[in-house]
Amino acid sequence: MNTRSDDRAPVDMRAVQAILFTGVIAGTIDIAQALIQFGLGTPYSISAALLGRPAVAAHGPALWALGMLLHYLIATTATAVYYAASRRLAFLLEHPLVCGLVYGMAVENFMNLVVLPLSALHAGGPYELHDLLNGIVTHMVTVGLPVAYGLRYFTRPRLSATH
Repeated sequence: MNTRSDDRAPVDMRAVQAILFTGVIAGTIDIAQALIQFGLGTPYSISAALLGRPAVAAHGPALWALGMLLHYLIATTATAVYYAASRRLAFLLEHPLVCGLVYGMAVENFMNLVVLPLSALHAGGPYELHDLLNGIVTHMVTVGLPVAYGLRYFTRPRLSATH
């Protein structure tokens, strides 16, 4: 007989689906913009953040794929953070325009001020004002808005087909 109680909460599959779908949507919009603006080598730079510049100097399909995988992992993690916050702060889903724009700014600043300095690239500025503003505005549109609107769409209550 097992006397241990299971304290784990059941997994809400709708929440998992909402996070995954929204993360893929936001990740796709963001990487499409990056590939257009910075070129098809962008995923190599993402790999370099994990492995360091020498490890990706040879390029190759595996490192390109790793960069894409890391990019989608980051986008999905950012979506999961927003989802978790929206469980306590309902206004995040009630006001997706403003909250999404602010969240895009927060994501960009977190990447610049926390992730990149801790990465293998040790990128920490100094930054040009133009580049900072470009990154903030871009992530407001390509990450913040898709995350806020995507989660609002995928987590809204569905009407039953029997009603």
